[in-house]
Amino acid sequence: MEQQVPFGQQQDTTPMSMKDWVITLLISYIPLVGLIMLIVWAFDSNTNVNKKNWAKASLIWMLIGIGIAIIIFVIFMSVFMGVMSSIES
Repeated sequence: MEQQVPFGQQQDTTPMSMKDWVITLLISYIPLVGLIMLIVWAFDSNTNVNKKNWAKASLIWMLIGIGIAIIIFVIFMSVFMGVMSSIES
């Protein structure tokens, strides 16, 4: 399925060079700046389509990781609270 591009606006589909990817990854590894840049790259209309798709996929994986971490935290805390309540009894 192809995305509709507004009239007069072209998407940048040129392949990204190795230098572009190294800089992109370096920026994305900086803790808060990386998250902000991923959001910018994912939703900016002037971003290279390859970088845009990679940024969207990275954000999806981050959300999956956060969801799994929350589930593990809730399970751990419920087990911990159960052990603590059985010790008090």
